[in-house]
Amino acid sequence: MKTFFEALEQLYKKVLLGATLENDSHDYVFYLNPAFSDQDCSTITSSECSDAPDVQDKQDPSSVSLSTFSVAPVCLQRHSLMSSTREIMLLQLTVIKVMITRILSVETEFHAKEKYRDIIKILLKSSDIESQLTCMFQNSEKLLSHMAAKCLALILYFQLKEKITLSNSWISFCQKNISEYSESNKVVYCLWILTFVIKEIFKDTSSQKTEILKQFLTPFDTLFEVFYNSLFSQHFENHQDASKLINSLICFLELLELLIASRIYLKLHFTCQRILFLKPSCVLDVITWPIQAFVKRKLIIFIKKCLLCKVGEDLCRGSVPAFMPPDNPLDVDLLALASAVLQAVNLGLLRTLSVCGKRSCFGGGEVLAGYERAPGPDHVILRALSLLIIRSLEIKFQNCASANEMKVDYQRFMSELLTFLKPHLQPCLQSHNLCEWLSRVFIEQDDDMLEAAKASLGIYLKLTRECEATESLTQEKEMWNHHTHENGYNPHCIFLFLLKNIGFDSTVLLDFLISSETCFLEYFVRYLKLLQKDWDNFFTICNYFDVTASKDNIHICCISSLIQGRKSSATEASPLVVVGSHTDAHSWVSWASAASSEPLNHGITLEKAHTKLQANCLSTPGASQSLVDYDSSDDSEEGSTSLCLVNSRLTSSHQEAMKKTQDTFGASGDKKELGPESQSRPLVTEESNTLFSVYCDIAPNNPNNTASEVGISHRTVKCFEELQGAIYRLQKKNLFPYNPTALLKLLKHIETIYNKSMTPS
Repeated sequence: MKTFFEALEQLYKKVLLGATLENDSHDYVFYLNPAFSDQDCSTITSSECSDAPDVQDKQDPSSVSLSTFSVAPVCLQRHSLMSSTREIMLLQLTVIKVMITRILSVETEFHAKEKYRDIIKILLKSSDIESQLTCMFQNSEKLLSHMAAKCLALILYFQLKEKITLSNSWISFCQKNISEYSESNKVVYCLWILTFVIKEIFKDTSSQKTEILKQFLTPFDTLFEVFYNSLFSQHFENHQDASKLINSLICFLELLELLIASRIYLKLHFTCQRILFLKPSCVLDVITWPIQAFVKRKLIIFIKKCLLCKVGEDLCRGSVPAFMPPDNPLDVDLLALASAVLQAVNLGLLRTLSVCGKRSCFGGGEVLAGYERAPGPDHVILRALSLLIIRSLEIKFQNCASANEMKVDYQRFMSELLTFLKPHLQPCLQSHNLCEWLSRVFIEQDDDMLEAAKASLGIYLKLTRECEATESLTQEKEMWNHHTHENGYNPHCIFLFLLKNIGFDSTVLLDFLISSETCFLEYFVRYLKLLQKDWDNFFTICNYFDVTASKDNIHICCISSLIQGRKSSATEASPLVVVGSHTDAHSWVSWASAASSEPLNHGITLEKAHTKLQANCLSTPGASQSLVDYDSSDDSEEGSTSLCLVNSRLTSSHQEAMKKTQDTFGASGDKKELGPESQSRPLVTEESNTLFSVYCDIAPNNPNNTASEVGISHRTVKCFEELQGAIYRLQKKNLFPYNPTALLKLLKHIETIYNKSMTPS
């Protein structure tokens, strides 16, 4: 005869397949009640088991109907020899979980779904299953506790979907355990279940999700604030077992994120959704605790997502409205959070925060013996902190009217940030253009980089408007430009560094425009509008980029010629060393060593390194030819192919230096010098006075000289032209995801402005 466990196993297989159940629902409920296997199992005597009738004992197990199992309980004692009570309970919980999942699935056949729904409803009425499941939370068996929590979460969600009143026992249990922080596992399970249910509500495709969530949160609204105060008032160092506090902290942060997301996307208004904004210092203080780095990282990223209004974006993807209406209370709360962040920075948060500790690894925190990890900072924290400060400044300035106050604040906080970042950026950030910090910090994270660029642009535009209103911008233009460069937020520099990092590849910009994962479209449109009005400043900065690049490259060649044994040449080249670079000779020696991929030890001379460097310059595939192609070709597709000197979005420092060398010295003569004969000659003559003449030849005072034609301004406009052509081709084939007409007009206007500026007057 079939045993209790075998009957339950057969039921599990049928539910797993979504099969329709034939028997009476009460028969199935008997086998799903966890109380039976937990309590009644011990009451079955061996005599009851032996006296049980041997019904259909000879039938094949696969053909036995579950209706015959009414006699099976008396034989449960016999089955205990084969399967423990724990295994039966785990199987019961699994069947309940799979059955509810089948009810919620749109793929389940209607009649089967109705049968499953009827079984679960009878189970809820016939027993206080919520209380039984909460009792399992304290079970020493971790798997059983987890399965009980997951099963209870699904039951609660099922009740919400079916508009069944939630059990008072569950609400009381949850209210009791989250009324204040304790080290009990019950707290973690309560937080986990609440989070799980809210996630399921977010995934719901019905229009009733707002009402469902409102019903679920109402009993706990005021309790969350009490728990928030209790949890964040803990003293980490006073806990002997800090792991329980960390577990509670991480679970509650995830719950907080969902609560804030429900405010943004579902337009709910509960007190619990504003806890973070009303008391942000509580969370910010945790960053200063002597706590593991991954917890600090999670906190910083959480606050960053709140300031960017990106909380819960993974759950809400595909259902987020295209246009978010203004939310004045949310704006007030964001300002409070931004002010708290800036206040923490002002009190020395960056000076006390260390990011050079042990970094986390994929798959664990330990490194196998024999595999050493390169030392360095946690770049995730560096990026998140940087964006946190920039975004906080943008929010604060949106509500600030004084231009002088904004300039002072920005200078103070950017000084703090740059001081914090500089030791962690290798190679070191050059002092002659601090705007490079943004692309250097965010080079591995496109979405954060564009968010930071957009925030920086917003700050610039706000300051510009306020300064123009007081007529101080036109009167002190030079000081204004110096301020933007000194504090690393000049929009033209930031955009040019972005283009340099992607190798002026228009296909990358196209990818950004098409993708919904970044804010590039919003940032790009705002920047193009600025570029139309501020073209002269943009062109001046482009020339500055060209001159800086040429100075750096001339300095490399000067160092090489100094080591070649010409004493007189060394004496003459010394002034160029001072003028041509902001770094000393030793830094360029190490750069040449890195470019040659060979260590410059005592056995290798700098002359050999320079020879290797020149060989690398000349052997770059299509390097010289690309200058001719993109300067002469009218076909945007061919121009795109020849212009793209790198295949990756992110250009290494070696490749970028090679490109600077090609642009500078390849542009000093006419196009004929780029033929095969000229390629066999050295790029630069050996005499220092000739080097100086090359520098003089590329001075950008005259907008019509050849250097400007192949300089960074030309490459930028050429990239825009290719992007314009690619967008137009996609639009003709109805492949572009939105109407790009306004964007195309902006790009065309930039092209017109450039052509006018390059036309001799």
